[in-house]
Amino acid sequence: MSTRIRLREPTADDIELLDAWDASPEFRGEFNDFGPQPHRSAAERLESGFITEMAGTLLVVQLSDNAPVGTVDWRPAMYGPPPESRAFQLGISLAPEARGKGCGSEALRLCAKYLFENTPANRVEGSTDVENTAAQRALERAGFSFEGTNRGAQWRRGAYHDLRLYAVLRGELGD
Repeated sequence: MSTRIRLREPTADDIELLDAWDASPEFRGEFNDFGPQPHRSAAERLESGFITEMAGTLLVVQLSDNAPVGTVDWRPAMYGPPPESRAFQLGISLAPEARGKGCGSEALRLCAKYLFENTPANRVEGSTDVENTAAQRALERAGFSFEGTNRGAQWRRGAYHDLRLYAVLRGELGD
């Protein structure tokens, strides 16, 4: 996999851009459009930290010009009460100009590697709408394996949607 991007933690200099992306339906795209959501501003998230023990957000940055082109984030997915049963579910949003260029698969792979290096998680997941073939290809290119369909799992745009579930386990990414 070529290297076009890197991931980095957002800083105070990124607050205006992150808030603009949060407010932009074009940035979110049709598969990340959950309507108005109560959320904390980027400045509030900076105060508490963009990376916590349970969740996080990193910027996707182009190496060619150091420009941010999106975000990748994670949140817990629990498969039992012990902490060892915690996996992480990834989410990604890319600016329209960065889509279709391989940045998504690189960001997903880098984020999974980051989580395996910095947490005890054994599993990292990604799920996507059954109609979002671009995200499915990105997950597969990033080294995730298709595991099945979660029927009616996501409420978006006034209806429930089926999701395809992908995962990668610690040690499966190689390099």
